[in-house]
Amino acid sequence: MRQNGEELRSILDFAADKATAYREEIAARPQRAERSYAEMCQDFAMPTPEKGCGGLEVISDLVARAAPGLNAMTGPRFFGWVIGASHPVGVAADWLTSAWGQNTGNHTATPAAAAAEAAAEGWLLDILDLPRSASVGFVTGATVANMTGLAAARSAVLRRAGWDVEADGLIGAPPVDVLIGDDAHTTVFAALQILGLGHRRVRRIATDTAGRIDADAFAREIDACDGPVIAVAQAGQINTGGFDPFARIVEAARGRNAWVHVDGAFGLWARACPETVALTEGVDGCDSWAVDGHKWLQTPYDCGYAIVRDADAHRRSMTAAASYLPGAGADERDPSHLTPELSRRARGFATWAIIRHLGRQGIADMVARHCRCARLMAERLSAEPDVAVLNDVELNQVIVRFGAGETPERGDALTHAVIARVQEDGVCFAGGAQWRGQWVMRLSVISWPTDEEEAMRSAEAIAKAWQAVRSDAVQLAG
Repeated sequence: MRQNGEELRSILDFAADKATAYREEIAARPQRAERSYAEMCQDFAMPTPEKGCGGLEVISDLVARAAPGLNAMTGPRFFGWVIGASHPVGVAADWLTSAWGQNTGNHTATPAAAAAEAAAEGWLLDILDLPRSASVGFVTGATVANMTGLAAARSAVLRRAGWDVEADGLIGAPPVDVLIGDDAHTTVFAALQILGLGHRRVRRIATDTAGRIDADAFAREIDACDGPVIAVAQAGQINTGGFDPFARIVEAARGRNAWVHVDGAFGLWARACPETVALTEGVDGCDSWAVDGHKWLQTPYDCGYAIVRDADAHRRSMTAAASYLPGAGADERDPSHLTPELSRRARGFATWAIIRHLGRQGIADMVARHCRCARLMAERLSAEPDVAVLNDVELNQVIVRFGAGETPERGDALTHAVIARVQEDGVCFAGGAQWRGQWVMRLSVISWPTDEEEAMRSAEAIAKAWQAVRSDAVQLAG
C-alpha cells in the first residue's frame, strides 16, 4: 500500500527523533545493556503477524522493545571491543543511503554511489599513504576485506605458477603455502577457510611477547617453501596493538616471489597519524591490506576496505559478469569488480562524508587522542596494588591483569570478578580476553567521543571495582 506524504514524514521524523534522543542520552546512561539476550528474546517473541499494522506503530514498538537491550557502543566510555562509535555525520549519510536505496552493483545503475566510492578510494589511499594506483573494494568489514585481499593473493601466486584458479578452481592446483603469525586474528583464519586454503594447514610463525611475528623465524620458514607462497602480516594485534616487522617480512617474501597481505583492521589507521606512523614502517611495501571503516574512521557498521596493489589480480578474483550487467570502459571503475557482492548498500556515501567532515587532520588528531587516553588509563591502573598492565601501550590497546603475583587460577578469578563488577556498575564497559593463557581485562580506546576526561573517569571506576573485589577477597580469606 502506498504511503502518502504525511505518513512517510511521520514515520521518518519519529525514527529521527528517537535516534537523536538515544545519542543525546548515551553518555549519561549505564555503558551496558540493561537486559540480557535471553530477556530480549522474550521481549521480541510474538506470533507470526497474520496482518500488517501501521508503519508508525511498528517503529514505535521496535524502539520500545529494543531500547533495554542496546549496548552503549556509541558512548564515550565503551572499551569492550575494537569498534568505532558510528559518528553522527556518517550516520546521517547512512540514513540517506538507506532512503536513496541505491544498489551499488555497478557504476551505470547508480552513478552517484559509484562516484562517491571512487572519490573516497582516492582519499583513503592518500590518508593511509598506500600506493595510489591500488584498487579499493568497499566491503562489509575486515573479515570480507581479508578474504578479498587473500583471494587476489591466491589468484596472483597461482597464476605465476601457471594455474588459473578462477577458471579451474583448486582441484589439481599447485599447493599454496600460507605463512601466518601465531597471534593472527581469527578473521584471517576464517578467510583462509572460505577460500579453500585451510585454517589448519598454514605454517604458523612464532611471535614475541606482543604478538609480533619473529622476523628470523619467518625468514627460515619461507626459505623452506618451494611453491606459491602467501604471507599474512598484522598491523595492530587485537590484544596488545603490536605491529609485525613489515620491512623484514617483505624483504624475505620478495626473495620467494611471495605475496604479503596485511590484516590492518584498526591498526592500519596508525598511518594516518604522524605520532604513530612509525609503527607501520614498511607496510606500504606489502601487496594487499584489509582495514575497517567502522573502527577508527567511525563510519556506521557494514563498512570495510579491501585494498590491493595489483588491481588486475583484484578484479580477476572478484569480477561478476552477466549479459544484463553494463560493462565498464577501460578507464572506468566498476564497483562489482572489487567485492564478492553484487547487491550491496552504497558504503561510499558514509565514507565520503566522514572523511570530508574530519579531514586528514581530524583523523590524525582522533588517533593521537585515543592513544593518549590508552596510556593515561594504563598509568592510572598500574598505580593500583597488585594490578599489572601486560603490554607496552604503543597504540590504543591496554590489557590488564588483576591479582598480580597470585596463582594463575586465582588471578583469573580476580580478573573475572573485576570485569563483572565494572560491567554491573555501568560507569564504563570493559570485556575480557585470554592472553598467553591468562585472563585479562582488555581496554580498546577507539570511540570518537572518548577524551582524556572520560578515560580517567573510566580508569577510576575500574580501580574502584578492583579495590572492592580485593577487599571482598581479603575478608573472605580472613
